[in-house]
Amino acid sequence: MKKKHLIAAAAALALSATAGVATAQTQAKHKIFLSMSFIGNDWQGEAANMIKAMAASKTMADKVDLQVQVAGPNAQRQIQQINAMVQAGAKAIIVFPISPTALNSAVKNACEKGVTVIAYDGEITEPCAYNVAIDQEEAGRVTAEWLVKKLNGKGNIVAITGVPGTSVDTLRTKAAKEVFARHPDIKIVNEAVGMWSQAVARTELSKILATRKWDQIDGLWMQVGCYTANTMQIEAGIAEDKLKPCAGEGANGGRVQMLPTGTEVEGANGTYKPMAAPRISYASPPYSGALALKLAVAKLEGKEVAKKTVLPLPVVTNETIKLCQEGSWAEMKAGCNAFKPSIVTNPGWFASIFSNETPEIGLNAALVGQPEN
Repeated sequence: MKKKHLIAAAAALALSATAGVATAQTQAKHKIFLSMSFIGNDWQGEAANMIKAMAASKTMADKVDLQVQVAGPNAQRQIQQINAMVQAGAKAIIVFPISPTALNSAVKNACEKGVTVIAYDGEITEPCAYNVAIDQEEAGRVTAEWLVKKLNGKGNIVAITGVPGTSVDTLRTKAAKEVFARHPDIKIVNEAVGMWSQAVARTELSKILATRKWDQIDGLWMQVGCYTANTMQIEAGIAEDKLKPCAGEGANGGRVQMLPTGTEVEGANGTYKPMAAPRISYASPPYSGALALKLAVAKLEGKEVAKKTVLPLPVVTNETIKLCQEGSWAEMKAGCNAFKPSIVTNPGWFASIFSNETPEIGLNAALVGQPEN
């Protein structure tokens, strides 16, 4: 009887020890929150996929307990959520900020409580925050300069901007308009807010076209929507070789349209096909949030992290467009920058997903939130 009691006690002790180890492992994970703002576009969903894939990757899965909250285009709600994240024991907060300044008091409070805050794509101006983004002014300037050159310094253009109030939209638009202002024969004849959405771009262009015909437009500067603008021109009976030059985003549909006419592309359909559309295509890389998560973990582990990480600006023109055959990591590393419609069925999906800094995530991360094997 005594022996049975000893065995039972030993088993209970072993179970307790196992539970202790499990608890310790759970506690060892960093509680990290993702605070998203506006999500009504392909880029935001794709960026969230890549963040989730990074958290699930082999290098991060045992370190990160990721929780996601969406505030929508409402700064006050995002402030409330950030404050709640701090109260819930966040060790780090990865944030796409709806405003560069509105969140500053909440971010400062988080920092004072020992929470690491890293913004991706959009900027936060609170000094304690970390930022990961491209140079948004460079994006606006480079694309505007391309359009001016394409039009030989003269013409009527339509400008479709992004999400108002974000640093991304403000800086890009400001830089582009400064370029256009230096060329008095370039005139912005219509401007509309596009919310970085192909669907919104179509709505706004349709409104413009109710009073201004395509033959009164010489070019377009669009933060998102070049794919849609080309599609609308084809629908209006404009020949492929007469498409207006468009300076805009890195949506895969637009990049496939940039390929030389007649290029064999598996899955091409409708206007999601090669048509030599005159384009410059750039993007805020959707991997920026995943890199922010990786940097947050490095900071929590005591490593040095730069206050501002400026990502290379991915720019593709008709001269540099290169189709990926499979979308493998090696292929992207070698420089392909557009994907077959058979692989990426959504033309609004963003193609600039490769970074040497994030080998944990690739095509499946961007498509379905799954890390690389």
